[in-house]
Amino acid sequence: MINFKIVTPERLVYENEIYQVSIPTTSGEITVLPSHIPMVSVLAVGELKIIDKDGEHPYAVAGGFLEIQDENKIVVLADKVERADTIDVERAQEARKRAEEEMIKAKAGEDVDFARLQALIDKEMNRIRVGNKYRKLK
Repeated sequence: MINFKIVTPERLVYENEIYQVSIPTTSGEITVLPSHIPMVSVLAVGELKIIDKDGEHPYAVAGGFLEIQDENKIVVLADKVERADTIDVERAQEARKRAEEEMIKAKAGEDVDFARLQALIDKEMNRIRVGNKYRKLK
């Protein structure tokens, strides 16, 4: 078993003993099982999947850090994380649409932060994908 924790700047999101976790990193998705070597990595936008005694728990995650420590301890320090079953897909679609409209304005010559808009679009697309995937599994 792995002692696993997800923390955001606002709160402790999840803490439990788990069997495994799949985590999106900037180097690709990794699956961590007990006795994994220690490491630190940067989180990417994607789906984080936890498997514990109660089953699989999907989360949408956007940015942060992962630390795998000795003695089967993992800490995810996430910028943003949301449980799949709490994602408001319609709200995420509206937010993505607004960001895409701002991107169009930016291409027309208005002063806009492209990197911020693209990160927002990526985050909302991930929320939509993870939220829709969870809905289909129900």
